[in-house]
Amino acid sequence: MRARTRRRLLIALAALAAGYLALAGGLFLAQRALIYPAPHGPGGRPAGFAPVTYETADGLALTAGYRPAQAGRPTILYFHGNGADWQSSAVATGRLVPQGYGVLAAEYRGYRGNPGRPSEHGLYADGRAALAFLRRRGVEPSAVVIVGNSIGSGVAVQMAREHPVGALVLVSPFASLSQVVAEQFPWLPTALLLRDRFENIDKIGAIDAPVLILHGDADRLIPPAHARALAARQPAAELAIVAGAGHELAWRAEAEERMLAFLDRLPAAPSADPEPRAGGNAGGGDMRPGDEQP
Repeated sequence: MRARTRRRLLIALAALAAGYLALAGGLFLAQRALIYPAPHGPGGRPAGFAPVTYETADGLALTAGYRPAQAGRPTILYFHGNGADWQSSAVATGRLVPQGYGVLAAEYRGYRGNPGRPSEHGLYADGRAALAFLRRRGVEPSAVVIVGNSIGSGVAVQMAREHPVGALVLVSPFASLSQVVAEQFPWLPTALLLRDRFENIDKIGAIDAPVLILHGDADRLIPPAHARALAARQPAAELAIVAGAGHELAWRAEAEERMLAFLDRLPAAPSADPEPRAGGNAGGGDMRPGDEQP
């Protein structure tokens, strides 16, 4: 009798282990589809934005949205969240544009009809191509304010670490994607399974630019403790926890109002050249003749 009970217990444990391994394996294989739920199709065209195309170092032609800055105003380079698109970035900067700020609403590979498949290093390549596009337009990194929302914070932090930008704004950021996933799935060995990590916490201290961090105290997807941890690693950063705001903070008036107050304290940006400069190469992401679409 005991032997039969023991055998049944072993069978049950084996079934549980097999189910656990199958689930873990399925999540491992599908992780990028889960991390990057990219909208497909071309999307609309927000008023005042021109679709532009620039090329990444690995040869992908990405379409994004752009409107130039007025003289003396910086250009916002906006990296959106994982389920959004460049059109939503235009909405999230609606109060900045009337103040004369330019906006490059960057887009990622695999999003809104763009070629390629998103990944951490792929998104970094996309970010570098966006900065190269602005430089071709005469907008130097010092006249660029990088804004990163949610997973876009990972791209924004990496770009601000690589380039001497004018400022960095993080909206609903994470300390690291690996930490978020571990919090969401504490029963999985995420440290072994996760391919893309976006370790902002290890990079933000090396950024030599004004930093603003915004987070909602009601954010259930990425808790505000992530923003506080980032601010602790970057003592010069301004941290604002917005009462009652969830993970939708980027589209709330409070976020743009705090950004405007922060940006108004920055020195005036040098004016961009009226026409794109010659030179550059496709690998650096410069815009090619005819790439701006009507």
